[in-house]
Amino acid sequence: MKQNEIDAPKIKLRAYSLKELSGMYECSGKSMKTWLAPFKTEIGQRVGRFYTPKQMKIIFEKLGVPGTFYWN
Repeated sequence: MKQNEIDAPKIKLRAYSLKELSGMYECSGKSMKTWLAPFKTEIGQRVGRFYTPKQMKIIFEKLGVPGTFYWN
């Protein structure tokens, strides 16, 4: 492993609910909605209660993959 790389967790790209998503980012559902608001047009509407795998890819690109944050 290179010096600047971190050991990122493996997260399955599948449909997730808002509750599951907020759990991954360790925040409330209200906070998650606020974080997603600027990207609403890019992400699109949820299908029922779930964000599709395609939408999840966009969310991970915009917010970063959960669990990859670290402090120096």
